[in-house]
Amino acid sequence: MFYFVRHGKTDYSERNTKMYQGFGVNLSPLSETGIRQIRETAKDPRLKGADLILSSPYTRALQTAAILSKELGAEIAVETGLHEWLANKNYIYEDDETAETAYREYEKNRGEYPEGEEKAWESAEMIRERVLRVLNKYARYGKVVVACHGMMMQAVTGCPHPDNGEIVEFTPERII
Repeated sequence: MFYFVRHGKTDYSERNTKMYQGFGVNLSPLSETGIRQIRETAKDPRLKGADLILSSPYTRALQTAAILSKELGAEIAVETGLHEWLANKNYIYEDDETAETAYREYEKNRGEYPEGEEKAWESAEMIRERVLRVLNKYARYGKVVVACHGMMMQAVTGCPHPDNGEIVEFTPERII
């Protein structure tokens, strides 16, 4: 069983400054509110007895995993395949305006490319396949907590976009 936990509220106050430009925005830490959210999430009885915590490589998820690790007494493994949705599936940085346009298109089309079209953004199916490949490596564990991102959780589980700190249970029907 996997328990996806959306990272806490992020402090983007330094976005587009110093090292927080481009992909550097993913270095943004949790806000004080985000820290409190995850400390509260860690009290959820569903997470007790976790065998392992997996984390996206982004700071907001890593910090979430660190708080959960401390509270739950479980080790952390970082998996780059658990990163957030990509506005450009070829890992090419897109400026904020282009990324926002891609996001609106993703949402409008519910994560699927329009019939007969190829897009630069990562589709929901691409996210699912990427994440299931990661989860496959940990299928032998009984209970795994995954500190991750909302769009990823939506694409994999079909849940509505989760709130910060929200837990979504997931048992894969298939592992790649």
